[in-house]
Amino acid sequence: MPRSPLFASLVCLNSLLLLGGVSQHAAVADDAGLWTLGDLDSLKAAPEMKWLDAESPIRSLTYRNEPFNGMPTDVFAFYATPGSVSGNAKLDKDLPAVVLIHGGGGTAFAEWVWLWAKRGYAAIAMDLSGRRPSAPEFDPQTRELDVVRNHRDIIRTRLPHGGPEADHVSKFTSAGGDLSDDWQIHAVAAVIRAHSLIRSFPEVDAERTAVTGISWGGYLTCLTASIDSRFKAAVPVYGCGFLYDGESVQRAAIDALPDEQRADWIRRYDPSAWLPQCRVPILFVNGTNDKHYPLVSYDRSYDLVPGPKAIRIEVNMRHSHPAGWAPQEIGLFIDQKLRGGDPLPTLGKPQINDGVASATVESKLPLKQAQLHFTTDDGPLVDRKWKSIDATLKSGRVTGQVPDNASIWLLSVTDSRGAMVSSEIVIAR
Repeated sequence: MPRSPLFASLVCLNSLLLLGGVSQHAAVADDAGLWTLGDLDSLKAAPEMKWLDAESPIRSLTYRNEPFNGMPTDVFAFYATPGSVSGNAKLDKDLPAVVLIHGGGGTAFAEWVWLWAKRGYAAIAMDLSGRRPSAPEFDPQTRELDVVRNHRDIIRTRLPHGGPEADHVSKFTSAGGDLSDDWQIHAVAAVIRAHSLIRSFPEVDAERTAVTGISWGGYLTCLTASIDSRFKAAVPVYGCGFLYDGESVQRAAIDALPDEQRADWIRRYDPSAWLPQCRVPILFVNGTNDKHYPLVSYDRSYDLVPGPKAIRIEVNMRHSHPAGWAPQEIGLFIDQKLRGGDPLPTLGKPQINDGVASATVESKLPLKQAQLHFTTDDGPLVDRKWKSIDATLKSGRVTGQVPDNASIWLLSVTDSRGAMVSSEIVIAR
């Protein structure tokens, strides 16, 4: 099957990275010819698109993406703005914008773009399984969105020219050989093209854009933020790299691949091969017991990023789309980078001396709480029980007593808005 003209750019990109000596991790990704996703200049051009509904509070559209089975593909997306959801077009001027990437079992969520449009953003959310979700419904009097509480109730119709399904075969067993059937090729291209498209809209300030994704969408956020430097902020929720190592539930699928194909998958598609070149300011959001993207892999992924970064680890955070877009810190971090909002607190690298953990802390807003979170358990990360105790704030430092038998611990602070950030994670065993 012939490759499209787009199947050349990231080879060139990573050749340049290798010549520049970015990192050994980036070099690992390149030694199989890397991800021949396409010409970045082409991806940065607004794709051909078609409005399916340009009048509703939440618009619907399709845009062109990579060829699949020898045919061009279309990607469905919802789009909303402060003006579209309020009915006041005067609000749509010089808007910041956000690209929203769903996770496994998800789709383009009308509720998600609605929430961001209500925050004052232009927002686009695409489907990454070659499908179109059912149209959102609105209250005829108030124009408010009728939220579908159970996302499994959203009907998804296959597009006539949809790309690969977001299934096990496309994500794993298709890896290697002809890359045109690999889900990651289509998914990352779809995200970058959605970014290029939203930047082209006249109501959007193209220099103020962000990306956030949940679960597999967080995984794609790590990849995309490492490739598309036009973003000013990125927030991967749950998703991370090192899926081939540790306790990730995806590891079994990767390990089941033949050796050469497994190596290709890791070089091309594991975020650990890409995060060392991420310069977009990034906030990692996860829970202590996530089985899909376990804490050790998350910590290792965070460590790879050379650019500006922060982390928020919540004890026992649930894993779902609503739980993934709920933390207020996501919006506050993006506000900080795109709208000059008050910054989240920052914690320095944690240290321990005679059992006392400490880290420097800076915050523009008053801090109302500091905590030490720890587990003394061993065994699978998903099963470990965590405890949280109060820590002390004094003279620009947070300190807390770490139990002698703690296996993993971290510090956190919470500001007057209730916004919480964590220190780096300390893993003893």
